[in-house]
Amino acid sequence: MQNTSVDTSPSRVIVITGGSRGVGAATARLAAAQGYDVAISFVSNAAAADAVAADVRALGRRALAVQADNAAPEQLARFFEAVDRALGQVDVLVNNAAIIAPQSRFEDIDCARMSRIFAVNAIGPMLCAQHAAKRMSPRHGGHGGVIVNISSAAARLGSPNEYIDYAASKGALETFTTGFAKEVARENIRVNCVRPGHIYTEMHASGGEPGRVDRVKDSIPMGRGGQPEEVARAILWLASSEASFVTGTFLDVTGGK
Repeated sequence: MQNTSVDTSPSRVIVITGGSRGVGAATARLAAAQGYDVAISFVSNAAAADAVAADVRALGRRALAVQADNAAPEQLARFFEAVDRALGQVDVLVNNAAIIAPQSRFEDIDCARMSRIFAVNAIGPMLCAQHAAKRMSPRHGGHGGVIVNISSAAARLGSPNEYIDYAASKGALETFTTGFAKEVARENIRVNCVRPGHIYTEMHASGGEPGRVDRVKDSIPMGRGGQPEEVARAILWLASSEASFVTGTFLDVTGGK
């Protein structure tokens, strides 16, 4: 007999910081295709964020785009409150928002730049994880969830002569991943980390070299740069039930570098 029952279970909700471009946007679109309702944050490009939200809705899912700077705690709090109102229970958080600054030797990097890099790339994700965990944990009435932090191969390689401050901020995020994964493991919250390598995104322009991936691709064992969609697939695998016994883990998406 053919099963004609309809799945009436509520849809899952994914929150993606920095979702207006690059890996964040690719993750939002793929998540919608997999049945998630999607909330994204963005800093300045409202048109790009609205375009991602429109793509999500075109796939039949609910979408929310909220302006929120990862370095502004009050804006992050308002972001999660907006998700509560518009979409409901948070199931997955993807801590994707990050910045770099122009390539530089470390001795020429000033304190203001370092402070901004760490505020966006390390402290911001930690605050987002706090907001998410308070919604996910059974201690607060939740039913568990998944947090995926987006680091970088730079955390392993150090980025000398280019982005040592960025690499260090991602190293801090990785240490946080390890500790927080252990802290909330028995609350049905899994915390993992994806390390992208050289990926074709707009971020490289912020460092002053839009074509950086093409310059370094011969140093990658696979001989090419990666696409945002390839990172998105890794993120959503970690968010899925297929990774149900995976926490505190680092997944490199680097082409072997």
